[in-house]
Amino acid sequence: MNQQPENHPPSPVEDIVIRAARPMDCEGIAALANMPGYRWGTLRLPHQTPEATLKWLESLNPANNVSLVVEKSGRIIGSGGFEHQTGRRAHVAYLGMGLHDEFCGQGIGSRLLRELIMIADDWMNLRRIELTVYVDNARAVALYERHGFAMEGTHRDYAFRGGAFVDAYAMARIKP
Repeated sequence: MNQQPENHPPSPVEDIVIRAARPMDCEGIAALANMPGYRWGTLRLPHQTPEATLKWLESLNPANNVSLVVEKSGRIIGSGGFEHQTGRRAHVAYLGMGLHDEFCGQGIGSRLLRELIMIADDWMNLRRIELTVYVDNARAVALYERHGFAMEGTHRDYAFRGGAFVDAYAMARIKP
């Protein structure tokens, strides 16, 4: 009994590429940062310009920073990275990441976070990864908890967003 294999479109996670961010990505990263949902979960102000994004990308020290983008069909749909601390905190990195509004809940954020954790654990021998996340971002909190991050405290009135102060959780993952 010869059956034709069913044609299934690739899952959103299968046809993405995670790679190092480059200066030429400034347009795509700026467009991502200007999405309402993406921006809501970050400290970014509205109307980020590609020029400001280019300056930020060019200012990153490759010895202390990892900056990745997520591409789908040549379009940037996510970004993430961490800043490796120095001196007595050389065992620590501070993580930030975000995903295009239309691609949340499809496993892409998990894939990006796993890639960042792999770099921290297997290539940089980092012991601790820290982050802050707004208390009302339940989806992100759940993602971080699934990947071994634990709540360490609450920053009261952490940032001003949408006309009001909002709290943020301090979370960290200690390398097992």
